Order: sequence, then C-alpha cells, then structure tokens
Amino acid sequence: MIVARDAVGDLLLQTPEVDPKTGAPTFFAAVTAKKAYVAFHLMSLYYRPELLADISPQLDKRRQGKTCFNFKRSDPELFAELETLIDRVASGEKG
Repeated sequence: MIVARDAVGDLLLQTPEVDPKTGAPTFFAAVTAKKAYVAFHLMSLYYRPELLADISPQLDKRRQGKTCFNFKRSDPELFAELETLIDRVASGEKG
C-alpha cells in the first residue's frame, strides 16, 4: 500500500493500482480521528460486500454505511477481526 496522507488523526492508504477512470491510485483505506470516535474506512467493501457476510454481530454493530467502522474505545478482539477482514480484501480473496 502507499501512504497518501499521514497526519495527526488522518491516515490514507492507496493501492499501487491506478484507477482507469481517474488515473490516480485506488483508495484502499483510511483512519480518521473524529471528536467522539475513530472512523475506519475500507473502500473495497463497497465493491465487494460479500466479504461482510461472515463478520461478527459485534463488528457489524460498529459499521456505518457500507465501508465504515466506528470505534469509541479500543477493542482488541474486534480489531483482530477487522485485521482479518483487511487481509482478505488486500489478498483479493473472494467472499
């Protein structure tokens, strides 16, 4: 992945692949610190929602929209599950 932005409370990762429509690297993920929570966006889920079929109800409760997960506090168990989901997306695994 390519770190496109790395500032306090704002991290943006892109893939090395170029989007044919925009000519820019493809958006992969972002972490943004908001006032009351931290938002994690995994953009590939928009195009591959089948990867969400087997996430736990606890992680699903954190999901906002199709690609965003919000956390108010650290949760190592959910972070581990999210890491597995990120690995599946990055590897190109099918749902």
